[in-house]
Amino acid sequence: MQSAAAPVDAGHVLVKAVVSGGVSPGLLPDAAIAMRAGRILWAGPSGDLPSEYRAWPQEDAGGRLVTPGLIDCHSHIVHAGHRAREFEMRLQGASYAEVARAGGGIVSTVAATRAADLDSLIAQALPRLDALIAEGATVVEVKSGYGLDIETELRMLRAARALAQHRPVRIVTSFLGAHAVPEDYAGRADDYLTELCLPALRAAHAEGLVDAVDGFCEGIGFDVPQMERVFQLAAELRLPVKLHAEQLSHSGGCALAARYAALSVDHVEYATAQDAGLLAGAGTVAVLLPGAFYAIRETQLPPVAAFREYGVPMALATDCNPGSSPMTSLLLAMNMGCTLFRLTPEEALAGVTRHAARALGLTDCGVIAPGMRADLALWNAETPAELAYRFGFNPLHKRLFGGSK
Repeated sequence: MQSAAAPVDAGHVLVKAVVSGGVSPGLLPDAAIAMRAGRILWAGPSGDLPSEYRAWPQEDAGGRLVTPGLIDCHSHIVHAGHRAREFEMRLQGASYAEVARAGGGIVSTVAATRAADLDSLIAQALPRLDALIAEGATVVEVKSGYGLDIETELRMLRAARALAQHRPVRIVTSFLGAHAVPEDYAGRADDYLTELCLPALRAAHAEGLVDAVDGFCEGIGFDVPQMERVFQLAAELRLPVKLHAEQLSHSGGCALAARYAALSVDHVEYATAQDAGLLAGAGTVAVLLPGAFYAIRETQLPPVAAFREYGVPMALATDCNPGSSPMTSLLLAMNMGCTLFRLTPEEALAGVTRHAARALGLTDCGVIAPGMRADLALWNAETPAELAYRFGFNPLHKRLFGGSK
């Protein structure tokens, strides 16, 4: 198995680059980036390169576009099995909610995931992770939520953590025990939270497996009072929160998330202008997931204009999961964000870099600036529009993770 590459110790300078994703908006032509020990020390016009870096080994970017490494801030890549039958059901007219009520949806993945051991979960996740890395991803968030019992939730999180030992990538974990109500607790969501979900969160936190706490606030998931129980425990454990909300209906999840200063609220198709104001006040990122919007043939668009008006940061992610978004391409997510949601290419790039980092609570990546990790993507392209307008084509020339290939 491939091992994670260690950051280089010797300093070097990337020159003749077209930089996008720096502290200042826009493109910086003929730029240079000085790196050492996995960190960016300096970035700016090549002509302004400080003398102390001029004698360092130089790597010619050849005028290629250089961006921060891409960040997938919402994924479910650790799971077992697939749900191709659901795809057929939706083609026949079944809604996402109808599929779930018919025994499909999230709970249909639970049996396969519970039956898979740790090595199997890792092995099944690696091809999905490899697809993301091949398109320049350097950070991937991974959620639990297909165990719905203590043992499997912990095993999923252990598998997620282990991925970083097999590939040169940074993994951020989210506990998603409040993803669905298992069949044996049908009609007893509060009992499930008391007896399984909350104890699983305590156990996962005690093992150091949790970076953030997530949940599914929806009619087919958990209501606001139930999700607040999860958030209260997260606050007790001093863990940040995130939330799947306003995907299929307006549940009040955005208001709940804002009260708890959530890192992000994800999906948000049914969010309102009032919700946008609340998220802006809380500093919460809106994570747009066009893959799920496309796959379930949703027609309610997220309130992008309101997010812009209120200054809500908008991230983009794959939502890679076996049912409603079996997608492993951040480049496709960028294209869909522009085509379906009318984001600009610049907004799409910010959505998979700086705003995606913020959605994960990360402050050392997502932009090209001194002090940041040297996680970079070099593209056979000149502008961000070239990354967003194609689909089914990968223009990545090279990915640097901590300054190394």
